[in-house]
Amino acid sequence: MQRGALLDAARTLLSEGGTEALTFPALAERTGLARSSVYEYFRSRAAVVEELCAVDFPVWAAEVEAAMERADTDEAKIEAYVRRQLALVGDRRHRAVVAISAGELDAGAREKIRAAHGGLIAMIVEALAGLGHAQPRLAAMLLQGVVDAAVRRIELGAAEDPEEITEAAVAMVLR
Repeated sequence: MQRGALLDAARTLLSEGGTEALTFPALAERTGLARSSVYEYFRSRAAVVEELCAVDFPVWAAEVEAAMERADTDEAKIEAYVRRQLALVGDRRHRAVVAISAGELDAGAREKIRAAHGGLIAMIVEALAGLGHAQPRLAAMLLQGVVDAAVRRIELGAAEDPEEITEAAVAMVLR
């Protein structure tokens, strides 16, 4: 139960203040635990980040996958892939993952994030192959690059409305 409260506090800290805000004193304050108690659950900030990725990324990926499963054509699957990821931008779990991705992390944490993103990209390879892409894995990585750029644009509070950014991203990946 304490572990869950610590992870929830970490999500809040990351989404509100980025990786700089994720400190053990701040986690202790948010949860009402002594700072030494936080160390009983996590040995470092990187360990908190790794656990957040292990817990939150699969939930986020499952939501993207479910949206794709409801689509009946390869093109509709690609559109669902993009739209669902961009719809999740406002979710605290997503904001935490974005903050984590932007931060200075140790090699183990970075590898876990890369592996999780690889699983997300793998979801779209089959649909891209179905549309006739000669290199569907490469196309999937480039498509995810468009999604990542749209996420950053939305996160930054760009002049464009998030829906406008979403429509532009969908149009770009489908054409």
